[in-house]
Amino acid sequence: MSGFIHKMEELWNNFIPKDDPLLSRLVRIWWGMIAGGLLLVVGIFMLLGFSDLPGFEELENPRYDLSTTIYDVHGKPFGRYFVEDRTAVDYHALSPHVKAGLLATEDDRFYGHSGIDLRALVRVAFKTLVLRQEHSGGGSTLSQQLAKLLFRRKKLEGKSGISRTFALIKTKLSEWIVAVKLEKSYTKEEIMAMYLNKFEFINGAHGIEAAANVYFGKPQADLEVHEAATLIGMLKNPSLYNPVRFPEKCLQRRNVVLGLMKSQGVLDKAAYEEAVQQSLDMSAFAQTNQSEGPAPYFRAELTKWLKTLLDQPQYRKADGTAYNVYTDGLKIYTTLDLAYQKLAEEALVEYMQRNQDRYNRVWKDKDPWTYEADDFQKELRKSMLESQVKSSERYLSLRDKILGGALKVVFEKFGPIPMSDNVIKSIADVVQGKSTWTKEVGEKRLESEHNISYQKLAESAEWEILIKDFRKLQSEWDKIVQTPVPMKIFDYVEGWERDTVMSPLDSVKWHRRILQAGLLAIEPQSGHVKAWVGGVNHKYFKYDHVTMRRSVGSTIKPFVYTQAMAVQKISPCQQYDDIQYSISPSDPGFHVDKEWSPANADERFTGNKYNLFHGLLYSKNSITVKLLKELGTVAPVRDLLHNLGIDKNLRLADGRLAVPEFPSICLGAVDLTLMEMTGAYTAYANSGVFTKPVFVSRIEDKNGKIIYRAVPDRKTAINPVYNAVMLQMLRNNVGGQFALSVKTPVGGKTGTTNDYADGWFMAVTPGLVIGVWAGGEDKWIRFLTLNDGQGYITARPITEKFLQKLEANPDCGYDPKAVFPTPPPGVEELVNCGKYKQISVEAERAMLLRQKLKKEEFDNEF
Repeated sequence: MSGFIHKMEELWNNFIPKDDPLLSRLVRIWWGMIAGGLLLVVGIFMLLGFSDLPGFEELENPRYDLSTTIYDVHGKPFGRYFVEDRTAVDYHALSPHVKAGLLATEDDRFYGHSGIDLRALVRVAFKTLVLRQEHSGGGSTLSQQLAKLLFRRKKLEGKSGISRTFALIKTKLSEWIVAVKLEKSYTKEEIMAMYLNKFEFINGAHGIEAAANVYFGKPQADLEVHEAATLIGMLKNPSLYNPVRFPEKCLQRRNVVLGLMKSQGVLDKAAYEEAVQQSLDMSAFAQTNQSEGPAPYFRAELTKWLKTLLDQPQYRKADGTAYNVYTDGLKIYTTLDLAYQKLAEEALVEYMQRNQDRYNRVWKDKDPWTYEADDFQKELRKSMLESQVKSSERYLSLRDKILGGALKVVFEKFGPIPMSDNVIKSIADVVQGKSTWTKEVGEKRLESEHNISYQKLAESAEWEILIKDFRKLQSEWDKIVQTPVPMKIFDYVEGWERDTVMSPLDSVKWHRRILQAGLLAIEPQSGHVKAWVGGVNHKYFKYDHVTMRRSVGSTIKPFVYTQAMAVQKISPCQQYDDIQYSISPSDPGFHVDKEWSPANADERFTGNKYNLFHGLLYSKNSITVKLLKELGTVAPVRDLLHNLGIDKNLRLADGRLAVPEFPSICLGAVDLTLMEMTGAYTAYANSGVFTKPVFVSRIEDKNGKIIYRAVPDRKTAINPVYNAVMLQMLRNNVGGQFALSVKTPVGGKTGTTNDYADGWFMAVTPGLVIGVWAGGEDKWIRFLTLNDGQGYITARPITEKFLQKLEANPDCGYDPKAVFPTPPPGVEELVNCGKYKQISVEAERAMLLRQKLKKEEFDNEF
């Protein structure tokens, strides 16, 4: 090194006067510093070379993230979680446009270096060390960028300035070493292909082949030059240049790539001008998602459940870090039976098509958003429809385009305050004198913690710019939302969708008018969930109706009857008058502030006497209220629900108890999930023993080590004697001429809520408890009469179809010959009510016959 310095000094001194000792001394110091710097760099390289950098063997076999596999109860895989679900493309199969665009844009000296571009070193050092930019793009070669993808940088948040600088220097030098190793392990062509295959193009597009399919609906080999330039442009920052979310930015970046290709001689002038004139066409954009494959609603819910579970300390790795379902190669063994699942999905969709046809006939020439609605309801429905329309990607992109700049300035000056459309409207109302800050905060349209910032914003020049842009946004959106465009919509046709021309507003209305349903099937002895159907089509309707909360109607009544017998020792043969009963403020134990006098579903009272079998069969509200009065309080009912897995102390987001302490819960004025209701009903099929529902039996890591195993959570919730009596009542509900057309022993209870917004049917069999809900996503999407909208018509036939399909498919393992447990001693004496199972009340007989005839007429029609 000293000889090298002496030689350079000798060359330099040729241009320096020999009689200038000061200048000569400075030259020596200058070259000494350069030599010291070079020695330092060499030392760091040697130090890093002996550190934990990957060796040649590891580079030749880079570690890819491992996908997690989901299995059904028989060990059949039916889903995966992954970060990388890609199709690798060989260099020779790469599109010439892709290769040319990549080299022109990212590394035009790719074939002239050995992994490090020394010419860009000074620029990179300036950005990294002087400007302290962590992402110092522009100086990295393709080999260095591949090194970044294969071996991720460490996070620098929270480090001091000095630590951050040294960490960045070490990281950069490490990447240089890895890049050089890559150049020695692979050919240039292999490095280029690896980089394009490894890159994450977002929106589920992993690698260049997936990106071409996701964004343009074609293989990468078929990309036009402007399409290839679009994807190459995303390499700089795929989120910023997302062609779906930020089309204008993406278009600008695409044209930069085309310009570089022209300057490099890849494109001639004519080809360049033709390419830049092309519009950014995202009509073929389509993400692969969980909607494809079996049990999509279940898999979506499983994702959330796994995240919660794996965050718990007892299920972490040995080093204390949490498992990642997308990269750690776990095996998730569920209780779902794919044979059951397939038949459940078929049964639900087949019958919901019938429900939809009936609904369409009923609502022909009627508008659900205004029909029989007062001013408050009209405004509520309009507001909800507007929110649904504006949740679309189309609106969000337009909002970012028009409001993005003004909002950026607002956030810089006033901090990260919420600035939704509703917030802007509230501030505008105050500014215009239509409201006050106190009112907007009191009615929770504005958050109190940000009220001062909102007031300062309203008095600033930034507000004038923001509200002007917001009005421009609304004006443009009003035109767009009313303009018909080609699109696909859900429909009950082959493939479950069809092409049409429709405005975005009409599209939202169309899909909101599609009736929904949920089905859950649980094995009562084990609590294993066998089938889970959350809706009619997961691609178009993501909301899971197994986990949603809706009023349960008369399906709650068996729990009231159970406690009347178990707590008050009321005989199932005890008779009560079908008259109107009231609970008043003077009644101790109910704490009502005004008299409560509910009517029957048909708003008539017969005056006839009913025992408990008759009361449940005809679903008489009068008898249920009388039983609650006998109990003297709703506490026993709430306690039973709690013992059956429905948390009586749970509070909803608005602070209300999920299971209220009001007497109206005895008639179903309580919002519960299909999971809760079906789980609770399993006790009736299992001698009063409640087993908490489970849908994952165990989880293994990539080496087969069990990291989670479900432990049965069982407890006796109902006295076996009274449970057996209730089971007979439930079987009586679907006996005789109103029986289900199945071979399986079955009991059940229907439920219908106010205005026929919800239809329920809970079925119990010896080996399966099935819960079904049907209705509209919005409560004003409903039928208009009891005969059309009751659970007997909308939900019960789905269960019937499901059981019929199970019975007709012996290979699925369902046993229709299974029997309920033998009733314990004493049950026969309790239920010996003479002819209790016969329909003896003429008025109810006629009513039920009319229902049966209507259903037969409906079935024959289809």
